[in-house]
This record gives sequence, structure tokens and C-alpha cells, in this order.
Amino acid sequence: MQHMHRLMIAAIVAVAFTQLPGAVQAQETKQIALTEKQVLGYIAAQKEMPDVPEKPDAKIQAQMESIAKKSGFASLAEFDDVSANISLIMEGLDAKTKAFTEPMDAIKREIAEVQADKKMPAKEKQAALKELNEALKSAQPVQFRANIELVKKHYDKLAAVLQ
Repeated sequence: MQHMHRLMIAAIVAVAFTQLPGAVQAQETKQIALTEKQVLGYIAAQKEMPDVPEKPDAKIQAQMESIAKKSGFASLAEFDDVSANISLIMEGLDAKTKAFTEPMDAIKREIAEVQADKKMPAKEKQAALKELNEALKSAQPVQFRANIELVKKHYDKLAAVLQ
């Protein structure tokens, strides 16, 4: 089960962070060069952000907008862009070594692991491979390499608020 959970996270990495909270359709991730101020603002905001249902109502949207602005963001959209970029890096970092793997490479590795897994039921394997191959189609390389070092610098704080 834990293995399947890892696979789903890998698939979600390439797809989920491209979707803004409350958005109807997924969008391409707008990669930006992160600043120290944005990362620290994200950490502060994340501590206060409510759990967001699939379709947040106007009250939750307003609450999220308020938290984002209080944390130094011009808007919730800016917060979402920063969030997507941090997620892109966090998902590619090894928790122990802090070595970074590009999303496409991580998904390819997961595909190989699923294909080699003899214990995974065939239906589960087929579903996982389908999800991973879809994720592979939308995987993007990191455009701003300095983001990797910035996220590494704040890795422990980010990991704590993302739990």
C-alpha cells in the first residue's frame, strides 16, 4: 500500500501542482524564480491555510486570499504560483540526501519500479502505469535552478508545514 501511495504521489507531482485551488481546469505551471521573501511568506501562510475542499466556497477563497496577502503576497494567484514552484522542487528532493531529481526522471524511475514489481496486482500495476505515463506527458524540467538551492535551504521548515 505504501508503494502505491508513493506512485500516486509521483503521478500527482507532475499534474496536481499545476492546478490552482478552486480552479476548474488544470493549467501549465507558471515557473518563476523564487525569492527568499516568497519562500518565507509561503511557510508563514501555509501554517494558517485552511484545509481546502475540492471546490472551495467564496468564504474559504476570501480567507485564503486574506492569509496570502497577510503573508506578503499580492494575491492568492501569486501564492499559488509560489506554491506550485516550491512543490515542484520539494517533490524532486530526496528527504535524506537533499539530492534533486527532475520530475521527468523521477516519473521514469517510478515507471521502471512499477514494471519490475512482481508483487503488485495486474490491475493496480496497469492503473499506476497509466497515471505515471499521463504524468510523464506533462512533466516539466525546472527552469530556475536557483530555486533548488533556495528550497533546500528551507527544506526542514517547508517539510514541516507540508505535513
